Amino acid sequence: MTLDREQVLRSAAALLTRKSTATMDEVAKAAGIGRATLHRHFAGRDALVKALENLGLQEFEAALDAARLDEGTSEEGLRRLIAAVEPSAGLMSFLVNENQLFEGDEVNEGWNRADARVSAFFRRGQERGEFRIDLTPAWLTEALYGLVGTGAWSIQAGRVAAQDFQYMIVELLLGGARRSVEQ
Repeated sequence: MTLDREQVLRSAAALLTRKSTATMDEVAKAAGIGRATLHRHFAGRDALVKALENLGLQEFEAALDAARLDEGTSEEGLRRLIAAVEPSAGLMSFLVNENQLFEGDEVNEGWNRADARVSAFFRRGQERGEFRIDLTPAWLTEALYGLVGTGAWSIQAGRVAAQDFQYMIVELLLGGARRSVEQ
């Protein structure tokens, strides 16, 4: 039987999002494999988390490419981005809350690339008069990450219907980010 590494990582992310203290034994069980098999592929929790980070960043950068953020209005770009990131939202939910990824001197350069792309998107929207200018692009970027992560968690917990993911995130973010006529 061939190990589906990506499926193991997705199972790990789903479990760790719900239970951050899960053991490697619990991760193996959630992935439907034995502990020894898990350890052959990931020497420990740190290696597993790094693999999750690499997969998540790869998928997020692919979602950014697919969203074509430079085309059309900012609202259209945001809607395309949320649609493109939805398949990997569970993984993103884990990553944006995994503190060890943002500590120390060895922060993955992929985060800086992704943050720069998203912040530039929000800055362009502000320059076009489509987004509020009293909220920084960095804050709007963090809000987006938070909404994607919370949306994924809420669906996983059964608190929100999966088909509402895109609508809830876009409408809440735009409702707070859209520049009103009175401003």
